Amino acid sequence: MYRFMQRAGFEDYESLYRWSVDDSPRFWEAACDFFDIRFDRKARQTLLRPDNIMDAGWFDGSRLNFAANLLRDDGDDTAIVFFGENEARRALSRTELRAEVAAIAAGLKSSGVGKGDRVAGFLPNCPEAVIAMLATASIGAIWSSCSPDFGINGVVDRFGQIQPKVLFAPNGYIYNGRVFDTRATVAGVAKRIPDIERVVVVPFIDELPTDVSLDDALSWSEFGTAASSISFTSVEFDHPLYIMFSSGTTGVPKCIVHGHGGTLLQHMKEHVLHTDIGSGDRLFYFTTCGWMMWNWLVSGLAAGATLVLFDGSPFWKDGRILWEMAAREEVTIFGTGAKYISALEKAGLRPRDEFQLPGLRTVLSTGSPLAPESFDFVYDAIGDDLQLASISGGTDILSCFALGNPVLPVRRGELQCRGLGMAVEIFNENGEPVVGEHGELVCTKPFPSAPVGFWDDEDGSRYRAAYFERFPGVWAHGDFAELTDEGGIIIYGRSDAVLNPGGVRIGTAEIYRQVEKLDEVVESIAIGQDWDDDVRVVLFVVLRDGIDLDAALQQRIRTVIRENTTPRHVPAKIIAVPEIPRTKSGKIVELAVRSVVHGQPVKNTDALANPTTLAYFSDIAELNED
Repeated sequence: MYRFMQRAGFEDYESLYRWSVDDSPRFWEAACDFFDIRFDRKARQTLLRPDNIMDAGWFDGSRLNFAANLLRDDGDDTAIVFFGENEARRALSRTELRAEVAAIAAGLKSSGVGKGDRVAGFLPNCPEAVIAMLATASIGAIWSSCSPDFGINGVVDRFGQIQPKVLFAPNGYIYNGRVFDTRATVAGVAKRIPDIERVVVVPFIDELPTDVSLDDALSWSEFGTAASSISFTSVEFDHPLYIMFSSGTTGVPKCIVHGHGGTLLQHMKEHVLHTDIGSGDRLFYFTTCGWMMWNWLVSGLAAGATLVLFDGSPFWKDGRILWEMAAREEVTIFGTGAKYISALEKAGLRPRDEFQLPGLRTVLSTGSPLAPESFDFVYDAIGDDLQLASISGGTDILSCFALGNPVLPVRRGELQCRGLGMAVEIFNENGEPVVGEHGELVCTKPFPSAPVGFWDDEDGSRYRAAYFERFPGVWAHGDFAELTDEGGIIIYGRSDAVLNPGGVRIGTAEIYRQVEKLDEVVESIAIGQDWDDDVRVVLFVVLRDGIDLDAALQQRIRTVIRENTTPRHVPAKIIAVPEIPRTKSGKIVELAVRSVVHGQPVKNTDALANPTTLAYFSDIAELNED
């Protein structure tokens, strides 16, 4: 970051940031040069239609290939290390990775897959997922993936919309000590999506057969065709690379299309500048192939990092499995979700006391707001000489609006800064930018990683409705947030989950931060319940084993909320539940709980990791009491 700042002629981050948004074409040109982006043909013009985020055109006339930039180096350096819950380990050098990608790319071509065709991965977070994605990108086809814990309906809801020609799938996976056989699910998906012409079975579980009872199925080794070299199809800057899916908890998931160039530039900026990732780093992020952080992680190859992949439960071996892996593999960048950090603290685990982590210099957190107390925990229990970077963006942009920064202070409870090239503001309800106040996180100028569009949305109406209706011509991201005087960002939760008692807008994260300080509370979820022509706050809590929600504990919960927020934040009802519903990427789902409480249907329970938990909220007598 400092070298880039110096090269651009600036002495401080605020000046660099302001230039990056006020003269974004020059910034992105300088970034391409600094990152040595491999273009096959240079752009005629860097930015077309700069006054329209939705229709802006970046690097007009240029051509490149995403996979070519990730596979730019050969050699014996380790490209990927895989570590499983059962402690199985595999490693691939850069030369071996390139050869594997060439073999699968040849298999795709021989199966009739070409530029613009879709290829789907229903896979664990394993090397084959990375290889299949890179092979797909190398020939100009489009990759989409989800994790193997989805049921048939959840997979069909996603892949059925995009009509893939080839499906990569495992024979099974391991989670929390159990082996799950996925062969029946794979067969069911293939039968329900007639566009799938070939199923490629990855033998992820050695003790399970690879037979999936399909005539068009091949094993991974049968599908790959040895190739002496790999060729990369040169594509337009915004040629589709990925199709990502929204969570799908309120209906069929949206299919969000992201391009080669925008994804590459944005990820390189976030990796190289905001996270200081380079050759020699070992980059880990706890993720599945169904969360955007998998795509973010894989791009680390372009910065020269070794990817460290893990598949399984992060709480295996009493929550120590990830730290055993981090120590063994000498991880330098450790990424996870905010809820995992909170769970570590609740469990009393102190990684620095049990594991040697001399190379660890950065901890990344995303998925939900990171509480101020979790900042204290990381610096006390993981390391006191770290950059703790809470980052925030989304599947919608396949990247971040707010990030870490190695040359800025880490402030407790805050995301360090707005990302370079991202014209982020906080708007009040009148659409006016504010500082030090709660409001809507928006982006007011074009940025390269904006979606190419939504799949099968020819007139762009669904894309426009998703982001541009709240403030015309401005990207409204759906986060309730604050821009601080120092330039940091505080996220208070999703806008659509904001509580509104008495007309006052309250972010759910403000409540969670206080409640989850209490040792008795494992986690919580808050909703607004329609009541007496107003809205009242209802708080559901999961308690530690053996703890009862008696009057004294309820009073403690209300007191800690009132003393640290406002009387409006104090819940009218506090109710204990055994578990909280969440998406497969681990995010709690306030809207689904609110729907159940109000007797409304939850449109797509297949998107949930634990849909049976919704039953806990459907018939609670206390919800009908004053």
